[in-house]
Amino acid sequence: LHVPSEHIWLPDIVLYNNADGNYEVTIMTKAILHHTGKVVWKPPAIYKSFCEIDVEYFPFDEQTCFMKFGSWTYDGYMTPDSDNIDIGIDLQDYYISVEWDIMKVPAVRNEKFYSCCEEPYPDIIFNITLRRKTLFYTVNLIIPCVGISFLSVLVFYLPSDSGEKISLCISILLSLTVFFLLLAEIIPPTSLTVPLLGKYLLFTMMLVTLSVVVTIAVLNVNFRSPVTHRMAPWVHRVFIELLPKVLCIERPKKEDEPSDNDDQTPTDVLTDVFQVPPDVEKYVGFCGKEYGTDFDIPALPPSRFDVAASGGVGPCFGEPPLPALPLPGGDDDLFSPTGNGDMSPTCCGDLSPTFEKPLLREMEKTIEASRFVAQHVRNKDKFESIEEDWKYVALVLDRLFLWIFTIACVLGTCLIILQAPSLYDNTQPIDAMYSKIAKKKMELLKMGSENV
Repeated sequence: LHVPSEHIWLPDIVLYNNADGNYEVTIMTKAILHHTGKVVWKPPAIYKSFCEIDVEYFPFDEQTCFMKFGSWTYDGYMTPDSDNIDIGIDLQDYYISVEWDIMKVPAVRNEKFYSCCEEPYPDIIFNITLRRKTLFYTVNLIIPCVGISFLSVLVFYLPSDSGEKISLCISILLSLTVFFLLLAEIIPPTSLTVPLLGKYLLFTMMLVTLSVVVTIAVLNVNFRSPVTHRMAPWVHRVFIELLPKVLCIERPKKEDEPSDNDDQTPTDVLTDVFQVPPDVEKYVGFCGKEYGTDFDIPALPPSRFDVAASGGVGPCFGEPPLPALPLPGGDDDLFSPTGNGDMSPTCCGDLSPTFEKPLLREMEKTIEASRFVAQHVRNKDKFESIEEDWKYVALVLDRLFLWIFTIACVLGTCLIILQAPSLYDNTQPIDAMYSKIAKKKMELLKMGSENV
């Protein structure tokens, strides 16, 4: 028989840990009365309870919530006994949640004695174990965080001369700050523990902060010069000779390797330019006079001022006669002892010092300028070589910290993310096993895949 529930006796079953404030059933549906005296009454009701959330392993967490039902006025002598039930909740009409999996729903009967009464008051506690579905958080939080953390490693692969190392570090730091804000909105506010994802973000932020500090130090080394810093011998020994071999760095050799002639003096360079043969002793100045200066001067061609009146070269050269060349501007009279442009064979002894001294001074100036240019080039090469050594030290430091931060990032990711116990739990949820709605949905999906 279907009888109104108001006309029969109803137990005052309430939810002890109610969070709504309404302890009674609001819709009084009819009850089913059997001939044996059994009464079945299933009123629809929405119960709101509170549950203490442990976010230590968020988003790979499991939560256990309990709901305590019992009679408010009837003691244990007036209510029937009940056994413990492994599946205490009927899940046949349960809709599968998109966020949680139901792992266990056992029901346990308890009795409690209060100070007011001698009778025991029974209650039934339903322990509901929930496991969070992690696909959403893995795709939207964990994978981007892991990618950003590995970007902090690539900072050390970026060349120092690019000028973008610090910008990349700051951009990564700002990205992690945005993820922190998203995490604060998703997880419930609690000060009892730090969530797993929060620990990983803190670790990544510390890693990025250290990368900023290290990058600044590496840039300082990269832009050093002989004017501001002097490379210590141990720095050259460690960072140029030892560490590159350990880090598998091979410094390319210069194309213009120094040769055995690098130690020659500017005088030798000038001699090479003039192509003076080794037997310099036979190179004699005017009129057989040898000039022993600090450097070797190649022989000059016969001057037109040594041309004799006969149109040939003076006897001091011992060469065949050449045609006489007139001086421009009519200067033949100036250097001729007779004033008519004729030069006697004895002119060499008188004219040679007059022309050789200015020529020697010009040659000395030229050689001094050549010596200065050669020394300047040598100093510039040495300056650039020291600068390249500092840049190579910065490259070695970058490669060293690249390996250190890579190992730290991999170990930190494994030690923090993989410590969640639910990652190693292969237990199947019971809601998909007992829910008729879930089974029907799976059958429809299976039929659709077969038709395709």
